[in-house]
Amino acid sequence: MRPATSYHHIPRTTLEQWKVLEAIVEEGSFAQAATRLNRSQSSVSYAVARLQEQIGVELLTMNGRRAQLTDSGRALLATAREVLRGAQRLEQLAVHLDQGWEAEVRIAVDLAYPNPALLTALCEFVAFAPDTRLQLREVVLSGAEEALLKGTADLVVGTHIPAGFLGNKLIDVKFIAVAHADHRLHHLGRAPTTTDLEAEIHLVVRDSGSTSPRDDGWLGARQRWTVGSMATSREMVAAGLGFAWLPEHLVADDILRGILKPLNLAQGQERMVALHIVFSDAQGAGPATRHLAQVLAQAVGAYQ
Repeated sequence: MRPATSYHHIPRTTLEQWKVLEAIVEEGSFAQAATRLNRSQSSVSYAVARLQEQIGVELLTMNGRRAQLTDSGRALLATAREVLRGAQRLEQLAVHLDQGWEAEVRIAVDLAYPNPALLTALCEFVAFAPDTRLQLREVVLSGAEEALLKGTADLVVGTHIPAGFLGNKLIDVKFIAVAHADHRLHHLGRAPTTTDLEAEIHLVVRDSGSTSPRDDGWLGARQRWTVGSMATSREMVAAGLGFAWLPEHLVADDILRGILKPLNLAQGQERMVALHIVFSDAQGAGPATRHLAQVLAQAVGAYQ
């Protein structure tokens, strides 16, 4: 019976040997690989010969003066390249950590923040800090404040700045009252009143906070349906189930295509909600957290 593989087995080969093999394949010859690696040709030849001896597999054949991989060599080098890149990332991470870079950044973002801007900011962030993990939580209303107060986020984009914290305003998000283009509220022959609204289904988004959840906006409808996200609210309004106040950037396309229409309310048709960016610990924030705050502010500029 073959003995079970031990995870404590020390590899017989080294990263250096695989790096030499990679250089030979990419340069096409032992001599050119030696020049690239700033080593003698004999040491390059020895490294590959020793590698083949250790694993018991022929890796290279010579086609004239050009070194080419065998089928086995091609399969093994493909895996070795992944290991080499992983080792490079590991060393880069060690350098970043030594310089004070964070291994992970935790962020809570209110759903009112435009999603295209969020994706733009995250693409910028990963290019700047590829070795930093990101933990993203989408929140509503008091969820952002709760993340700060409980210390579960390093950076927050939210509608309120809790006592004891300082923040900067990012953007005023315009919320508009909308319903499906065929909804009866659009066909009254006059501006809908609060009495008209009270008789319809009002779709609202649930506060994601659990400590001190709150309601926001007009909540006078007798039929109030609570959903988990603005995207779900938008879909239900687009299906004709009711009306809602939703971010203009979220429904602009639907309005342009004639699926949704703004409600022609005499009062309260629009309301502005300010979003702020707040550090959990402004003094102790690392470079990755600070850069993320910067790109979040820059990305949302197009929605002003």
